Amino acid sequence: MLLDVAPDWVLPIAYLLAAMMFIQGLRDMTHPRTAMRGNLISAAGMFVAVAVTVVWFEIISPIVLFSGLIVGTAAGTVLALRVDRTEMPQLVGVFNGFGGGASAVVAGAELIEIQIGGGVLPTEVAVAAVFSGIIGAVTFFGSMVAAGKLHGVVTSSAVRYSGEQAVKLLTLGLALVAGGYLVTQPDVLAAQLQGDLLPSYWFLIAAASLLGVLLVIPIGGADMPVVIALLNAYSGLAAAATGFVLNNTALIIAGTLVGAAGMILTVIMCESMNRSLTNVLFGGFGEEPDQAEMDDIYEGNITETSPEEVEMLLDVADRVVIVPGYGMAVAQAQHAVAELAGELADNGVDVEFGIHPVAGRMPGHMNVLLAEADVPYEQMRELEEVNPTFSQTDVVIVTGANDVVNPKANTDESSPIAGMPVLNVSEAGTVIVNKRSLSPGFSGIPNPLFAEGNTSMLFGDAKASMQDLVNLYKENN
Repeated sequence: MLLDVAPDWVLPIAYLLAAMMFIQGLRDMTHPRTAMRGNLISAAGMFVAVAVTVVWFEIISPIVLFSGLIVGTAAGTVLALRVDRTEMPQLVGVFNGFGGGASAVVAGAELIEIQIGGGVLPTEVAVAAVFSGIIGAVTFFGSMVAAGKLHGVVTSSAVRYSGEQAVKLLTLGLALVAGGYLVTQPDVLAAQLQGDLLPSYWFLIAAASLLGVLLVIPIGGADMPVVIALLNAYSGLAAAATGFVLNNTALIIAGTLVGAAGMILTVIMCESMNRSLTNVLFGGFGEEPDQAEMDDIYEGNITETSPEEVEMLLDVADRVVIVPGYGMAVAQAQHAVAELAGELADNGVDVEFGIHPVAGRMPGHMNVLLAEADVPYEQMRELEEVNPTFSQTDVVIVTGANDVVNPKANTDESSPIAGMPVLNVSEAGTVIVNKRSLSPGFSGIPNPLFAEGNTSMLFGDAKASMQDLVNLYKENN
């Protein structure tokens, strides 16, 4: 080992440096302007931690290490370049899953190494391994289901069945029993390795894997932003637990930071939807559309408009607020939207973007897309900031958003989104809603906003519609 020739302080100092880089990177990622720098700093910190650990303990040769880094970098680069921006949420879900799965496998491998080496399995290590195994397996399979829901290969509807809570509790109980067996009788693991007994750790992994599927499959697509944040916290907790198994300070710190950040974000997202985490996990949010109710609200009450009419409204507007949603992301319309906002601002119009915390399919989805299109961060207003200004706004353009502007949240206590803070766009002088159709959002309920007297529907693809507005506005100004 390098431990025999290097000073004892080298390893802890390297881990301290990595931890400082993690913290600085996390701090920078709180602002769009510094997010890229924060990502690079965090990645560099992880490189330091991994490289020092591998070389110090001579786990693998430096050649193998750097070969792995090259392969991983190539795979990450391909994903970054080829995956559509609208598919980033499911990619994040997959990354969460890989983190949790890796933690579970590494913890199991460490248990095997301890027993094969003839060492004693300390109780605290066994407890940490059980925790890592359960959380890691739940994270991996739960993340795969979440990514499948987001990608459309698994139904985005809430899949409910009779006795589902009992089944989840039974599955969790089986995982805990296997974990308890491992902790209270750690010496049995040696016999398990010889094939004499059912490996309790891998039985634990199997039960927890099934639990991961059962936990996410009943959750509807509308709650995926919260699920993604929660699974991110899970992956951090699994990594921290594995750090205790390996007695690796850097892994403990990194996992704790990820777990804490993910949990804080989960709480923020729940508050933004006015729902408890328990309701998100067990409520089955997402109804089947009621066609009769939709017909009752929309029939004879929909006013359709055209790009030419909208452009005339913009010609005389002093203040415009643009509210983006997932439809904008799907159409990749953020550049056209940003160009329209720029043209309006150049003509002296006060332009802002109203951003709902759960717009899109992951936290910060709209902010990232708009920042990529060079929209100034100062123009992006959170719900609490922009809501009081709608009454002084001439025109609101809602592009691809639905549930986050649905007034049923304020008027219908029986609605599944009752009490959820929404953007009160109907208070503006004129509301233009750009959507392909009158189809409902993830909640599955109609939106009375579309039928209000000051609302006009601009039907069509978001990118094409916004580009038409840009072209018309340029011609006339």
